[in-house]
Amino acid sequence: MSLRVRLLLLTAGLLLTGLALVGTVVSDRLEHYQVDRLDSQLGSLTALISRLPVSGPRDPGAAGARTDLLDSALNLVGAPYLVYLDANGEIADGLLTSRLSTASLPPEAQLRTIPTDGSAVFLPAADDSGRWRAVARRTTGWNGTVIAAAPMTAADATVAQLRTTSLVSGLVLLVALTAVGWFALGRGLRPLRRIEQTAAAIAAGDLSRRVPALAAPGTEIGHLAASLNLMLGQLERAFADRAASEARMRTFVSDVSHELRTPLFVIKGSTDLHRMGALAGPADVDAAMRRIDSEATRLTRLTEDLLLLAELDDAPEAQLDRAPMDLRTLATDARHDLHALDATRPVELTGPGGTGPPGPAPVDADEARLRQVITNLVGNAVAHTPPGTGVRIGVGTLDGRAVLEIADRGPGMTADQAGRVFDRFYRTDRSRNRLGGANAGLGLAIARSLARAHGGEVELETSSGAGACFRLALPLLDAAEQASWGI
Repeated sequence: MSLRVRLLLLTAGLLLTGLALVGTVVSDRLEHYQVDRLDSQLGSLTALISRLPVSGPRDPGAAGARTDLLDSALNLVGAPYLVYLDANGEIADGLLTSRLSTASLPPEAQLRTIPTDGSAVFLPAADDSGRWRAVARRTTGWNGTVIAAAPMTAADATVAQLRTTSLVSGLVLLVALTAVGWFALGRGLRPLRRIEQTAAAIAAGDLSRRVPALAAPGTEIGHLAASLNLMLGQLERAFADRAASEARMRTFVSDVSHELRTPLFVIKGSTDLHRMGALAGPADVDAAMRRIDSEATRLTRLTEDLLLLAELDDAPEAQLDRAPMDLRTLATDARHDLHALDATRPVELTGPGGTGPPGPAPVDADEARLRQVITNLVGNAVAHTPPGTGVRIGVGTLDGRAVLEIADRGPGMTADQAGRVFDRFYRTDRSRNRLGGANAGLGLAIARSLARAHGGEVELETSSGAGACFRLALPLLDAAEQASWGI
């Protein structure tokens, strides 16, 4: 069964149970009220009659001739039937309203079973037409018993009428409320059907679908819609990330294959020439061996770079041997490296952003790994700017971080190039001759991975025609360690 049907059946069942319980309680209380009222009347009457100073039952002939007076009197006292029993339990006298027939009276044998302590009991009618309520007491003026009894026909009919009315009205109310509930539940569950349609569309491949605003944010449906939209957004991002990761992996495998294929072809070609005897003299053999050595060195560097990147991806902190140091040492060495690579380049050593003199930049880091970062940044500046282009090296503290900048005045990069420059195997100009045959586009990727392993970052500020500034930013060494190490 659908949720709508189950909720409707549950609600109808609870409503039916409630109506039945209310009807039962009301009819039961009405019956008890009528019985208690009748018991009070009968008890009061028998108590009064039992104390009358008479020597025995009176002859009812005079009163019997006036049935109108007798009926009125009996109805007034609430006891249509009065009967006297003698000491032997035989009926000695009785009064009965003319509205009742003697056939409907309680049997004489039943009258003798009534307790004489004034407690009320039910008696059956002789013709099974109903039941009676009776009270008996011993008389004080003579040795006998007086009994007052009244039929329960009217009271039972009232209770039966109430129960019938409650049943009919309850059924009508149940049908009406069930019909209203059917439409109300349909309207209330409509947002769930919209959510179901949205889920079906997403399952069909439309990951951009979202659950519309179906209810106020503070309601259960509103909370559900918001939670589902949050989950759907995360799923869409996860699928997009997976697709992007798969694309990067395909590009990575393609680039690795290309980088490995070229040196392997050179090595195999040289060995094939030697095997076929095409290397006639010692000079040709030496040239072939130099080519093999160069390509083998290139393969070794590529393999080492790939292994380092894999280790940094897996456990970056494990690759570091930290110790307190100052980035000014690396800045000074970087200036010497630039002069060694291109003596025509003007190199300026400044503070961060090119303002002021170099400042202290204490960090807790692996000096050898940071030298590898700076070497990659310096090599990048030399490889991608014309000879003689000026370079600025900035070192100090900036915004609560220790920074070391390598800024050139070269052609710079476009926004698209800047967004991809840290990708593995990415080169801004794939036709550029590689330095020493070893530039596979991994230097900046390694630099960023090493910086992040230290809890820092390599940032880039560039624009086309305005040069490029690579900034290594690391957490500062805390003051207590600076004091202990004398930095």
